[in-house]
Parts: sequence; structure tokens; C-alpha cells
Amino acid sequence: MKRLTKKQMIIFAIGQLGWSILSGIIGAWFVTFYLPTDGDIKAGATQFIQPGLVILGILTILGLITALSRVFDAVTDPLIANLSDRSKNPKGRRIPFMQKAAIPLSIVTVLLFCAPVDKISGVNVAWISVFVVLFYLFMTMYCTPYTALISEFGKTQEDRMFISTAISLTFFAGTMLAYTPFVFAGMLRGAVGFNWSYRICFIVLAVISCVCMLLPTFLLNEKEFVDTKPSNSSVFKSLAATFKNREFRVFAGSDIMYWVGLTLFQTGLPFFVKVSMDLDESMTMVFMGGMTVLSACFYPFVTGFVRRHGKKKMVIVGFLGLAVAYTITALIGVVPFLTGMLPGVLICIIAAFPMALLGIIPQAIVADVAEADGVDTGENREGMFFAARTFAMKWGQALAMLVFTSLAIIGTTQAANSNEITASKLGLRIVAIVAVCFCTLGAVILGLYNEKKVMKTIESKTEKK
Repeated sequence: MKRLTKKQMIIFAIGQLGWSILSGIIGAWFVTFYLPTDGDIKAGATQFIQPGLVILGILTILGLITALSRVFDAVTDPLIANLSDRSKNPKGRRIPFMQKAAIPLSIVTVLLFCAPVDKISGVNVAWISVFVVLFYLFMTMYCTPYTALISEFGKTQEDRMFISTAISLTFFAGTMLAYTPFVFAGMLRGAVGFNWSYRICFIVLAVISCVCMLLPTFLLNEKEFVDTKPSNSSVFKSLAATFKNREFRVFAGSDIMYWVGLTLFQTGLPFFVKVSMDLDESMTMVFMGGMTVLSACFYPFVTGFVRRHGKKKMVIVGFLGLAVAYTITALIGVVPFLTGMLPGVLICIIAAFPMALLGIIPQAIVADVAEADGVDTGENREGMFFAARTFAMKWGQALAMLVFTSLAIIGTTQAANSNEITASKLGLRIVAIVAVCFCTLGAVILGLYNEKKVMKTIESKTEKK
């Protein structure tokens, strides 16, 4: 079978640019748009759903919708993965799914922000509930087969690292593009109003995303690069077989710790800036942007470090590096000189390299484990391995959100009718300490991963050829 050229790998990575923009829109704007602050309402924002902690006094309506949709999302991951692994489509097991999902995903993302009633209404609740579920369904239909191709397109360790690096860069780029409405919506607001200023931005981004997602499906012929037998296992048998793999279980346990720690920090960053550092909330974008750019500068060097030291050691370095950055976050206001912008600058500098390591290498590890498992079992279940990793990621993120909302408000009182979390300096310090613990635990768990065994299995396949 043919091996992808560097140009074709970049074309493949453009697909991730597309879906990461849409994912970024949901991550950055879903809550902001439907739970507007008092300032947004004065600027013309509409309250489409009932605000406040109205579900049992502990959860917003939007929080309940989000929680239920993520449960649906987690369930569909292995289902779509199994359908893709078992597919006998003459055009391939992955790309046909991606082609069918790209356009609906782009349309649904826009419609999710187009609630039909311009006031608080149950109709809006139903609209949002339906379209957020459809969003996650089509996102899974695209992303699960897409990530499975990392293993199948990556014929060598060098190829896998290049693909992982490229898709990490396009992921960061897509996420940053999703934040552009912060700039452009303000320019449009005077002409089209608050709600449509954002919707127009989302439409433009969705069109760009759709083109990017479709590009690799038309320019890359899966059958030219991949020759694998469809899996015959049912979804439950395949998922069970995936978690039966000892090395994958170790990796997944470590990965959950990473996503909990990372999500605690990303969710808390605006609060660390505003409450812990006593800075304007707009500095969040400065710190996040600076960290992203600096992290991208390290990307070209990751492959070299992996070649010399191996994936496992470098991921452990990444975990411990993040733990140091989170420790500085916990010490804001405790250590006399950690005040103002200084802790933010230190965190950006220290976290940049670990973020580069953890943004690239874990994908390559999953690809390694999936290939080694295929050698051992004779079944090609790459889709299920990446879906299982996504499954672990989502539960890690969900646990982090629960932990953050519970810990951040320690030392203060959360108003039941407020859309905003009332965080305290004590609560945020505890959040940072907990993030340190999760990252450290992730490093310890990954220490049990037998990288030599996995690589030896892959090498045996090459020797047989």
C-alpha cells in the first residue's frame, strides 16, 4: 500500500482544523450565548431559557441539557466506532462516514444558536436539546473515523508523529479561530443586533469548517493507503476487547487524569485571572493565546525528543511540567512576589512545553497500542481504540466540571438565580492543588505502561513483511 506524502498528511490535518472550529464554537460560546451575563443583557442579549440553579437548586437548565447530551455522546462513540470498524464500503471504512457527517455537522452547529422564540420559552429548551444531541452525533460520526485514520495512515513511527503534530497544530488553530467572534461580533453588533452579530460569525466559521472537513475526503483515496479487514465483533465485544488490552487500560487511566487536570485549569483560567490575579478578564485571551503560540513553537522539537527518549518518558515529563504550572497557580497570593501579571506569565512559559508534548504524543501512543493489538489478535479495531480514548476523555472532562463547580465556590455563597459561578481565592487555590494531584497521579499510572512490549510487537509485524 502507498505511504502518505507530507503534503497529503497536511491535507489530512486540515480536516481537524474544520471540526476543531465547530468544537471550539460550542466550547467557547454555547454557555455564553444561552446564559448571558447582566452586561450582555444590557447590550441586547436575549434570555432564551430560564436562568439560575432551577433544577433541584443545584443545576441550570442548560447544565442539565449539556450533561444529558454528553452522556448520549459518550454512548455513541463506541457505536459509531464499531460501525466504522465493521464497514465494508468499497470507498473505505472511514472516509464515507466523514463525508456524510461534515455538512450536517456544520448546519447543526449554526442552528443550535438559532432558538426560535426571542424570550424565555420551553420551545427553546426543546430546540436546544435536539440540536445539541445532533451536534454530538454528527461530531462523533466525523471524528471517530477520522482519528482511526491516524493509525492506518501512519505507516511508520515518523509518519505518526508528523500526523499527530500536524493535527495538534490545526486543532489549536481551529480553537483560536472559534474565539474570533470576540472581535468580529462587536463590529457587527450595531448593524444586526447582539444575537445575529454572533450568528453571522458562526455561519462564516461553519462554512470554513465544512470546506476543511470535506477537503481530505475528496483529495485522499482511503483505499490507496489502507488495506485492512473489517472487524466482525459486535460493539460490546469490541469495546470489551479494547479494554481487555492491558497497555490500553493503563494509558486510559493515565489519560483520564490528564483530562481532569487540564479541564480544571482551562475552566478555571478566567477565574484565576479575574479572582486570583486581580486582573481584567480580557487577560485570559492574552495568556491563553501566548501559551498556545509558545507551545506551537515547541512542536517541531517533539519528534526529536521522542526519538531519543521514547513517548512514555516524554508524556511523563509533560504531566510533571503541568503539575509545576498548576503549583504556581495554587501559590498565587501566598508567595509575596506572585502577584499581578507575573504568575500568569510564568504559567504560560512553564506550561507551553508540556502542552506541546501532551497535545501530540498521546494520539501516537493510542495508534501504537491499536496496531500492536491488531498484530496480536488479527482484528483491525483502530476506530474502537480511539473511540475508547475519547470515551475516557469525556468522562475526565465531566468529572472535572463537577469538581470545579464544587470546589471553586468554597469560601463564598453561590446565588441560586445567578448564571455565573461565584469563585473564591480559597476555592480556586484548592482547585489548582487538586489539578496538581491529578497530573502527578497521571504520571505515576503511565509509569506502568509497557512501551517496550508494544513497540516490539509492532516491529515483529514489520519483520514478517
